[in-house]
Amino acid sequence: MKDPCISVCEFDDGICRGCGRSRAEIRAWKKLDRPQRQAVLAEADMRLLVLQARGRRKFR
Repeated sequence: MKDPCISVCEFDDGICRGCGRSRAEIRAWKKLDRPQRQAVLAEADMRLLVLQARGRRKFR
């Protein structure tokens, strides 16, 4: 599974404004198995929706 990083790496309350992951999730990404990565991505998608609704999401 591909890393969701889009090389924005700006944080808003500890959440990346580009990919929606927390700093801890970003650090752990390479060690996670597929189901764990899928769970992280699901949570990140929800966070990105919140950031977008607040006008804080960053796109590349």
